[in-house]
Amino acid sequence: MADTRKSVVTGVEMFRKLLDEGQAGDNIGALLRGIDKDDVQRGQVLAKPGSIKPHKKFKAEVYVLTKEEGGGTRRTSTGTGRSFTSGRRT
Repeated sequence: MADTRKSVVTGVEMFRKLLDEGQAGDNIGALLRGIDKDDVQRGQVLAKPGSIKPHKKFKAEVYVLTKEEGGGTRRTSTGTGRSFTSGRRT
């Protein structure tokens, strides 16, 4: 995990149109002062300084939906690299 970096957002875009602001859940492009596009990696987030704490590991109990419940049809195994999103809100 890379070190935390501070920057200033100089612009927000959605589908190549400039926005005044972005909201949680929006798929936006952020123009960041002093950050090269090659420095950005998949999975990184933008957040207010001090508002979140990055974690490398976590423990979870997972219930996988069956096909009848609307789950996927592909088999999963250890180390498949599935992505999880936490529903916890503080």
